[in-house]
Amino acid sequence: MQVFDNFKSLRQRFPHCVATIGKYDGMHLGHQMILQRLKELAQEQSLPSLVILSEPQPEEYFQGVNAPARLLGFSDKVNFLDRIGIDLVYRLNFNRSLSELSAEDFIAEVLHQGLGVKGLVVGDDFHFGKNRSGNFALLQAKSGQYGYSVEAASSCVHDKERVSSTLLRQKLEDGDCAAAARLLGRPYQLRGEVVQGAQLGRELGYPTANIRLEMDKLALEGVFAVTVNLQRPDNWDHSIQGVASVGYKPSIEGDHELAVEVYLFDFSDDIYGATLEINFLKKVRDQEKYASLAQLKEQIRHDVQFVKDFFEQENDLAKLT
Repeated sequence: MQVFDNFKSLRQRFPHCVATIGKYDGMHLGHQMILQRLKELAQEQSLPSLVILSEPQPEEYFQGVNAPARLLGFSDKVNFLDRIGIDLVYRLNFNRSLSELSAEDFIAEVLHQGLGVKGLVVGDDFHFGKNRSGNFALLQAKSGQYGYSVEAASSCVHDKERVSSTLLRQKLEDGDCAAAARLLGRPYQLRGEVVQGAQLGRELGYPTANIRLEMDKLALEGVFAVTVNLQRPDNWDHSIQGVASVGYKPSIEGDHELAVEVYLFDFSDDIYGATLEINFLKKVRDQEKYASLAQLKEQIRHDVQFVKDFFEQENDLAKLT
């Protein structure tokens, strides 16, 4: 996969493409339907498939710290798209100039002149341009003028609910990892680099891997049963079981910084600098404050035993099926 952020560089290599555009936050089943159709249409037209991702996401540009928690960072999205076989990603800088571009000018300057789009697949609720004035009907109306085809994917419905990033975010905020997994077709996953921490877990007898993420705000918070994929230089180790803690700690400046820590069962390798993929399977409890390190250590012991019991029960169920 190749990632571009410059129209000229993209058009020099790939004069035309078949594209979709959106936030694609979460890469849930609805997104996957659109992406599958994108790949099919690209193959039909013998053109590369292109996903246009707005960065920052529009809500982040307009609302700043008050924007809803992001579900995936940009590199997480790129990693997912690469895995499913998308050819190209264009990182579209969402700034003041873009936010004030009319829907008609967006089609002309971005889709036609900038990216050379010959086929377009969008969600049924897609809006674009200043004040979100553009929609599928406008894309259809302009398709003849600019020489592209356009399709709107139908909504994806699961358990009588329309699958959306908003619904997925709500399930994660509720701590319902199983429901989130059903909307995704896989467990909710975070990906990040292992960095140096305060090493409090080591002092308590439960050394943790501290994870640096692209995002500073998450939809989920608490203690979770997880499996972890560990990226080594030449391969991946899969499904290491563990306990993850996701929460916010006061910083020196008085803000609250996101902290993601994972205790891996039966694992003692030095993995600083490695990349971990954390799969969230079950919420154990909310974050709490403790009066002493002794109380904290005892709670961690309970959490670890709870999660080990959870995995044992899951293993027993798997054998029965």
